[in-house]
Parts: sequence; structure tokens; C-alpha cells
Amino acid sequence: MAAKQAEQALVERWRGVLALHARTQCEIDRALHRHGLCGSDFEVLDILAQGGGRNGCSYRVQEISERVHLTQSALSRLIARLERDGLLERGMCAEDRRGVRVSLTRKGRALHGEVLPVQRAVLARMLPED
Repeated sequence: MAAKQAEQALVERWRGVLALHARTQCEIDRALHRHGLCGSDFEVLDILAQGGGRNGCSYRVQEISERVHLTQSALSRLIARLERDGLLERGMCAEDRRGVRVSLTRKGRALHGEVLPVQRAVLARMLPED
């Protein structure tokens, strides 16, 4: 009986995590919508703005995919859209001619700086410290 209760408590904690994630993602999407972005767009811009890629200012698409929760095809579509919007640019990877590097444009860096406090405010509101 105790094992069953422990298992149910574990499942409830998991469902709580999922619900918090969903609510937070919706709030981020809502807050960023007026800036023409969604949460996934911001995550990619934020990763690129951090500049921690091996090249310092760009990331390989594979490096981005390891840090965002999108399928490879969804990430490729998102990158193509952000590139069309002038927020990032793609270039060939010097280390691997088949690879593609992605970096922020000046416009992308400016937009990221504008929306960073908006996204962080949502996180602070939705994920208060205990």
C-alpha cells in the first residue's frame, strides 16, 4: 500500500511539473506575441545571444537542437523563419562542410535585448523561489 501511495505521489509531482511548464510556456508566448515572437523563437535567440558556441558568436544547428525541446524539423523551420525575418543568419561550418552555423544579426541581437526582460519577468512570476 505504501509503495502504491509513493508511486501515486511521484505521478502527481510529475503532472505538476508538466502543468507548471504548460502554464509558463503559455504566459511566455502571450508576453512575447506583441513582439512577434513565441517562446521557442526566444529560446533560440537567447541561446545565440549567450554566445557560448564553440565559435563564440555562433552555434551549429546540432548544438542548438541539444538545448531546445523541438524536433529537428521544427527547429529547421523555426531557424528558416527567423532568418527570413532578418533575426539570424546561417553560414557554412568551417569544421564540417556539411554543417551549418547560425548566428544573430544586429536586428536579432537588438530584439533579444528588448524582449529579454519581458521573458525573465514571466519566469520570475511563474517560477518564484520557495
